Amino acid sequence: MLETLSAESVLEVLKPVQDPELQKSLVALNMIRNVSIDDGKVRFTLVLTTPACPLRQFIVEDCERAIKTLPGVTSVEVEVTAETPQQKSLPDRTGIEGVKNIIAISSGKGGVGKSSVAVNVAVALAQAGAKVGLIDADIYGPNAPTMLGLEGSGVAVTQTEQGEILEPAFNHGVKLVSMGFLIDKDQPVIWRGPMLNGVIRQFLYQVRWGDLDYLIVDMPPGTGDAQLTMAQAVPMAGAVIVTTPQTVALLDSRRGLKMFQQLNVPVLGIVENMSYFIPPDMPDRQYDIFGSAGGEKTAAELNVPLLGCVPLEIPLRQGGDKGIPIVVGDPDSASAKALTQIAQQIAAKVSVAALA
Repeated sequence: MLETLSAESVLEVLKPVQDPELQKSLVALNMIRNVSIDDGKVRFTLVLTTPACPLRQFIVEDCERAIKTLPGVTSVEVEVTAETPQQKSLPDRTGIEGVKNIIAISSGKGGVGKSSVAVNVAVALAQAGAKVGLIDADIYGPNAPTMLGLEGSGVAVTQTEQGEILEPAFNHGVKLVSMGFLIDKDQPVIWRGPMLNGVIRQFLYQVRWGDLDYLIVDMPPGTGDAQLTMAQAVPMAGAVIVTTPQTVALLDSRRGLKMFQQLNVPVLGIVENMSYFIPPDMPDRQYDIFGSAGGEKTAAELNVPLLGCVPLEIPLRQGGDKGIPIVVGDPDSASAKALTQIAQQIAAKVSVAALA
């Protein structure tokens, strides 16, 4: 152990401190930078692997405790930043320039709140400081513009040598493209598979996404053309399966989960939505309208993580209808806290996979 207080001694004492998710030394991971000493005041930069790190405060406190064991330390000042790692590339799939991680939010059946989860996860990641995009790949039922407060908006189209490039809409910190911007409000999309495949590829490769830490893809329900196109076109950081505790929803969610596994897309975990209902006039009461513990049981049986359980609250539905996601409109609500924690869990698992 170095006895004098110096940048070297600070790094030495921090070597045993690990990132709890990666289980590797912060120093070995180059997460400790810019160490300076000024009259007993130790300053350094902690570079996390995601701005949405769920263990941020825990890591900071571990570092502070370790440094304060050095003689002569009067205070510790930590600047926390993040550099999201790039997902590993695959030889047979083409990545998107500037996009580090592509994450599918999917479900086995409709009506389980998949789009609500996708929108709120995207906004929660943006609130944490990440650069986030959202593809509304539910071509037949594009609801993300309404939920993000962008209904009636459009996307600009720029002609380039490579063809048409779409400029995504933007709100609540999230860039968005959706079929909802390209058709009239009541116009049905009556397409066969090849046309669906074409527009999803357009949303992937012909949009000016810029630099993104996370590109969230709100998938249509089921196990069809859209899922195949996504899995075969781009290297995906993983898929999240949304279900309710109801038996019929869980049966379909298992099929969706197995599909991604067969397509060699990592399954990051299950989100149980509508876990229980909280009456607005009796906030201490909970009613298991769709059953209970179904997501937990299914996650255990299929050996995947349960990322979280989101209660059903009236403000959650109201926020989606008004274009103000619950993580923005009522961040202290039970559902907003659950969705924020789910976003953090997703980000953490993506980082672990990228650095494994």
